[in-house]
Amino acid sequence: MTATRGPSTARRPLWRLRRPEHRPPSPLPDFSATRLLQSVSPRVRLHPGKSGIVELRDGRDAFAARALLADAAERTLDIQYYIWRNDMSGILLFDALRRAADRGVRVRLLLDDNNTAGLDPLLSALNAHPKIEVRLFNPFGLRRWRVLNYFTDFARLNRRMHNKTFTADNQVTIVGGRNIGDEYFDAHQDFAFVDLDVLAIGPVVEDVSKDFERYWHSASSYPAESILPNVDTAAIREISAAAEAVVASPASQTYMRALETSRFVHDLLAGTLGYRWAVTHMVSDDPAKGLGRRGPRGTLLQRLEEVLGTPRHELQLISPYLVPTAEGAKMLASLAQRGVKITILTNSLDATDVTAVHAGYAKRRRRMLQSGITIYELMRTTWHRARGDRRITGSSGSSLHAKTFSVDRTRVFIGSFNLDPRSAALNTEIGFIMECPELAEDIASGLASRFPERCYQVQLRTGGRLAWIEPREDLKIVHHHEPNAPWWRRAFVSLLALLPIEWLL
Repeated sequence: MTATRGPSTARRPLWRLRRPEHRPPSPLPDFSATRLLQSVSPRVRLHPGKSGIVELRDGRDAFAARALLADAAERTLDIQYYIWRNDMSGILLFDALRRAADRGVRVRLLLDDNNTAGLDPLLSALNAHPKIEVRLFNPFGLRRWRVLNYFTDFARLNRRMHNKTFTADNQVTIVGGRNIGDEYFDAHQDFAFVDLDVLAIGPVVEDVSKDFERYWHSASSYPAESILPNVDTAAIREISAAAEAVVASPASQTYMRALETSRFVHDLLAGTLGYRWAVTHMVSDDPAKGLGRRGPRGTLLQRLEEVLGTPRHELQLISPYLVPTAEGAKMLASLAQRGVKITILTNSLDATDVTAVHAGYAKRRRRMLQSGITIYELMRTTWHRARGDRRITGSSGSSLHAKTFSVDRTRVFIGSFNLDPRSAALNTEIGFIMECPELAEDIASGLASRFPERCYQVQLRTGGRLAWIEPREDLKIVHHHEPNAPWWRRAFVSLLALLPIEWLL
């Protein structure tokens, strides 16, 4: 059995990658006898035209859902991600893919190449498995000195695939904001993301599968064997060995015990998971956006505007990376002046993991407040310790990573799209728009009641100065500068706000 799927000459020249050859779509296997289809189809038939959705708010549930789907798959696993870490959760899920392939499941893994540094041997090993195929989106030709690629191919490499999907047997899919890594799954010792995914069954799964095919066969998707060094098929054993070492670690055993007691895991295994049934639209960018080309149906942002419509009464926006731009701030101000109640939740400077993006938001913040928009900024310090430490690691910090919008308490978007120029114009994105008043009401009420105690509320004071109001039990603390941010970081943000880099954020 050979370990490669193409000629080695496909790796030359390194400066300019050879375009992948046209590849016809793969025929779909027969899913009629799969356990997943038999499990979900009776429920789907009871709700014609609607998809069943379950929000994955808890990081441990989000990890368990992916691991259990990988173990339940019998025909196919189609997976695409922007980031896949080589940490505990990443290694365990890599091994879950390996186990599925050993059972005969066809596994296709499409990763954006921007965050695969250090993963080349592991990805080559996976790709050497006869039932696993790995492709890289907008890959780097020079693997060791990646930064040099930008000097010759910046326009392409500045465009990334930000999509996150995990689909098993064409019956169940997970779409949302989470990448693959410990911080996304509540398994990190010091830091965790507040994130949100949707597990879905029903007609929208077929839409996700078709969209995966578009990306898999796109001009930006390169077979791993044309980019990465060859390895022997025996290298796949190293993945299993790494997983065994991870499972044996105390941190992993504690994490696994927490999964075993999860009510979500019990319900998923028992087939008693409670779904919300809603007309659900998948919206995504054409993969041609990764090459700077326009798709026939426009961008995801345009599709969002078409399906969500113009808010008439309320708009709730949750985005970790918020760069409204001058045009965006003007649009929000116009809505607010027409009586639309707008509430925004984003990261505080102390909580954000991308300081430059905060600069793009901070310079529009005052104008939005002047328009009557309510703004909350998530604190870095996690709230879970004060509530009995639901996190098994007792994380010391948290950062918002969920991307969701709620319109008029009737329609909701959950996906990978950030409210910034990069998501709008450079990266490809995906998400669901759900006509689900119950979920929309939940998001709106959360912003009104649950989140304020975990956030600073930014307010305008006399003379147009900003103040950050921090709730603490029976009192409120007023900060006159970005809370818990040293002067040099605040100065850096002010400097970045002056630079013409907004289009890159």
